[in-house]
Amino acid sequence: MTTSKPKIPSIGLSLVPIITLIAILILNVVLFKDDATGGPNQLALLFVGMMTMGIGRLYLKMPYKQIEDKVVDSISLALQASLILLVVGALIGTWILSGIVPTMIYYGLQIINPSFFLPVACVACCIVSISTGSSWSTTGTIGIALIGIGNTLGIPEGMVAGAIISGAYFGDKMSPLSDTTNLAPAMAGTDLFSHIRHMVFTSGPAILMALVGFSVLGFFYGGNNANPSDIQNTLTLLDKNFNISLFLFLVPVGVIVMVAKKIPALPALIIGTFLGAIFALIFQSELIASMSDGVLNMKTAYMRIIEVSHSGFSIESGDKLIDKLLSRGGMSGMLSTVWLILMAMVFGGALEGTGMLNVLANAVLRLVKGAGSLVGATLASCFLLNLTASDQYLAIVVPGRMFRKAYEDFGLDPKNLSRALEDAGTVTSVLIPWNTGGAYNSGVLGVATLSYAPYCFFNILSPLVSLFLASMGWTIDKIQKEKAEGMSSPGFS
Repeated sequence: MTTSKPKIPSIGLSLVPIITLIAILILNVVLFKDDATGGPNQLALLFVGMMTMGIGRLYLKMPYKQIEDKVVDSISLALQASLILLVVGALIGTWILSGIVPTMIYYGLQIINPSFFLPVACVACCIVSISTGSSWSTTGTIGIALIGIGNTLGIPEGMVAGAIISGAYFGDKMSPLSDTTNLAPAMAGTDLFSHIRHMVFTSGPAILMALVGFSVLGFFYGGNNANPSDIQNTLTLLDKNFNISLFLFLVPVGVIVMVAKKIPALPALIIGTFLGAIFALIFQSELIASMSDGVLNMKTAYMRIIEVSHSGFSIESGDKLIDKLLSRGGMSGMLSTVWLILMAMVFGGALEGTGMLNVLANAVLRLVKGAGSLVGATLASCFLLNLTASDQYLAIVVPGRMFRKAYEDFGLDPKNLSRALEDAGTVTSVLIPWNTGGAYNSGVLGVATLSYAPYCFFNILSPLVSLFLASMGWTIDKIQKEKAEGMSSPGFS
């Protein structure tokens, strides 16, 4: 008995799963809107992944076990990121309970100045987003208050929204608490803190130029007629519900020191979580007692910290803004993102296992002549996936899988790839109306995507700065000899 030799997929066939996925994702965005990433997109990825495996087995005549092994290998690449995300969920919960996040927000909001509203709004969102690791939470909470203040100053709401989003996405990119900041290095094959340090070379100039742009706009649109009641109300409620103290900054400073000392991400974040729990006992004993019907002892304190770590922090201050901003965190809050990542890896593994990803990657890589064009191809692929697949996670995962081996072949450190994935994959999603990022931010801020997009200076400049540096060959690091000898990254033949 003879067995059929597996076929090599054509470019046309390789595009079928991509086109099918894009169609389903667009349908999900239309039907479910912001809730598309809460389950519908995960199921779409799983369905198209299974369809791709079926094509590989039935049409291309590939052994099912071969395809399945690639899917399993693909999922294994995301396990470290998934574990870090779960720890980050616990860390966010304990940092809110301890008052660390409220304190960072409290002092961040106090830098608001009507004369320099646009650049200061951008900086304030940077601070909040870095402390929470979430651009969406920042724009959906503090962003709403800043839109109201901007309206009283007579500043066009598109400009205000652009400043808010620029700051929120810079903070998201640079925060070790962010899911995309953890996902990008996992896809590229580098570590979290090397990735963050390498992004400074592109994100730093981009945010500085954005602040200059907002300062110029603020010169024409700034004023002194702002009603600070919204900000003052937030400050009062934070002070009422938490013990605000500058000593709480010791924990994030401690994590920053660990980053500087190159301690691996997972132990650094676990230590940060434990420190958050300890500082909660020291600084927020009254809050913990109020969460335990006025009873505070070792048993109730332990139970509240564990509950916040796995289910997140919840507050009912009587103010929707504060409640929405601080009712978050916990390992369970990260499960939807972990689910999305795992399903994306199923889809990516199926594409790789059937040889389709290899065909598509080789078609793109034929256009690559050097490091500059490789980075350019990565940036373009990320943007096109945001434009077509309507999800920033796919804009990180798929190019990450496509180009990982190419960066190794060119002798480039994988942190170059992870930086490019974020420079275009994360930040451009908010510029596209039908992308989940664009749809969400337009909805919560009440500003049309095409109205604020021209003023999202950081989001526009980030990929351009990255492309410029790559074309000049600046900050493009080569693989270290010892790293190259130990590298065993799955890729394309």
